[in-house]
Amino acid sequence: MHSLYDVPAPAKLNLFLHITGRRPDGYHLLESVFMLIDWHDVLHFERSQSGQISREDLSGMPLPADDLITRAARALQQATGCTQGVHIGIHKNLPAQAGMGGGSSDAASTLMALNRLWNLGLTRQQLQNIGLTLGADVPFFIGGRSAWVSGIGENIEPLTDVNALPAQQFVVVKPEHGLDTMQIFKSQNLKRDTKTATIADFAAEHYGFGRNDLQPVAQALQPEVSEAIEWLNSFKLHARMTGSGSAVFAPLTQDIDLNSAPRTWKVRICKNLEIHPLSSWVSDNKL
Repeated sequence: MHSLYDVPAPAKLNLFLHITGRRPDGYHLLESVFMLIDWHDVLHFERSQSGQISREDLSGMPLPADDLITRAARALQQATGCTQGVHIGIHKNLPAQAGMGGGSSDAASTLMALNRLWNLGLTRQQLQNIGLTLGADVPFFIGGRSAWVSGIGENIEPLTDVNALPAQQFVVVKPEHGLDTMQIFKSQNLKRDTKTATIADFAAEHYGFGRNDLQPVAQALQPEVSEAIEWLNSFKLHARMTGSGSAVFAPLTQDIDLNSAPRTWKVRICKNLEIHPLSSWVSDNKL
């Protein structure tokens, strides 16, 4: 196969996000459910024999010299000794600074696509190990399913069978301005002592369980988060922030007038994904 086209990199929503403590090294301990949704970036891959890694934004936007996509490709080369190269084109649909994992998902889709394009044969666990060096959320996307996530993000328990999430539509709103994750986690006002929960606690109320402990700090830093939540709540929807924001979401339980949102906001109706579109490309078998 010479090229891979239209490879999706789906976003995630945090159905809840609890901070349960902090390690001596400063990392925060969390509990969350990460849910895959059908809003995604699209990546195009073209194999080259030069060994070079290059990329371009297909909408013509300037790109930084280095990002998670190129770092993922290089990390895969270094881990395997692969001498092949690739040119990657990017259609960015996911907003930045939204708490939706866009950059991490791009990196995960890059690892899964290049594992196939370069015919490397790495297992899901091997790809997750490489992904973890790029960012805490990358292994989740390689895992391929919505999951219960704990620790500092390294414990990932896929929600399958009896724990699988019910199919549901969501309204997702990204206000114009984003948020800096570091600023939120450094705040003195961040609640860091939420009691630990269980999957059974969560399963009793999938789309209403818990809260986002980062949300109060985020609302203080960025008033648009509150405005977006209030807009969704005005339709009698149960809204909260995802991740470290600034995107907010709500299960869609009735028709709403999307055109009543400010024009500077991105508003999408999404549904949750049962499985990552690239999951079947990766083997769970140990070599």
